[in-house]
Amino acid sequence: MASAEASNGGSEHHQHTVVVEMVVSETADAPPSTTTDTLSNEITPLLSPNNTPKINIFSPSYRRRKPREQVTKLTEVEISIFSQFISWVWGGSRYSGVLCMAFSSTIYCIMGAISETFTAQPIPLFETAFTRCIIILILSYLWLQRSGQPIFGPVHVRKLFFARAVTGFLSLLCFIYCIQSLPISQAIVLSFSTPIMASITARFIFHEKLKIAEIGGLACSFFGVLFIFRPILATRGEASSGTYVKGSYHLYTLLLGLFSSVSGGVSYCLIRAGAKASDQPVVTVFLFGLLASPAAAACTFVFQDFVFPSLYSLVLMIILGVLAFLAEVLLARGLHLEKTSKVVNIQYIEAALFQLWGIGSSRIAPSFGRISGCLLILISVCCTMYFGPEKETE
Repeated sequence: MASAEASNGGSEHHQHTVVVEMVVSETADAPPSTTTDTLSNEITPLLSPNNTPKINIFSPSYRRRKPREQVTKLTEVEISIFSQFISWVWGGSRYSGVLCMAFSSTIYCIMGAISETFTAQPIPLFETAFTRCIIILILSYLWLQRSGQPIFGPVHVRKLFFARAVTGFLSLLCFIYCIQSLPISQAIVLSFSTPIMASITARFIFHEKLKIAEIGGLACSFFGVLFIFRPILATRGEASSGTYVKGSYHLYTLLLGLFSSVSGGVSYCLIRAGAKASDQPVVTVFLFGLLASPAAAACTFVFQDFVFPSLYSLVLMIILGVLAFLAEVLLARGLHLEKTSKVVNIQYIEAALFQLWGIGSSRIAPSFGRISGCLLILISVCCTMYFGPEKETE
């Protein structure tokens, strides 16, 4: 037993010794320097930062941005910039009042250019006015509903809003009659006297002081209009109906055109008064459409024959109606923010821009009078926009 255990223990000891000797012998056979170099070569790739792979299976995965997401983000940025610009024009600038009126006049100029460029079937003026009033009524109602404002405005200013709607429609009615009865040049010149009437009316209603610079600006702009239409005024031209009244009826029609300008000036002042009292300029636009739509419809069936428009004419009328709504809203906002005598002078830019567009498109022959009139208007408007806008809070 003892000899067996001794032999077994000896054999086990011998086996362990052989294993150790094999490892030692393999290590010992190599020179020390070679062993160190081998270990160094095996460890170095694991520690070298230059050879470390940038991406392996243990690296966190990042979702790549798709091109569609990039386009969506760029579109959101553009929309954000556009909305910021609209907010800045609407009320975030010292020049918001004059800017709103400038954009309103520019839109009216665009409407004139569209009417001249895209010819359609002749539509009676009252029917055209009825279509625009309906579109203004619908869009202003949607605006008020979306913004959560009362449809008819505060109770204490509803009389102002109603008076504004009445005077505005009377001005529109008289202007349409003048367009049909007077030479177009005379009717346009009479309509451009509305800013002067508005400034005079504001002097009595709001006790606004008319400075010499403001009087000079209005005079300069009106003389610019006279320079532009002087050749047409000299030849008298034709009314939109092809004939115009003569004799004493011509004088009565001129007086009716002057009444249109006076009632338009009073309407501007009432817009400003109602907007200041309620801080809701769009309500004045809505109530004007509410009163003018049925009145224009009645005038259409009483004084003119209804013409069923074609699809092309209907689309054109809708586009012009939407532009008219934007122009009216911007006009009301401009009167809300800025002194009347300053902001109404900006309206003359419509005549200058339309003449420049006509000359550029070869629809109007250039002349010294037209170019001089445009320069007078542009200089007057630029001076009004640059020197000291006064907000209503001042």
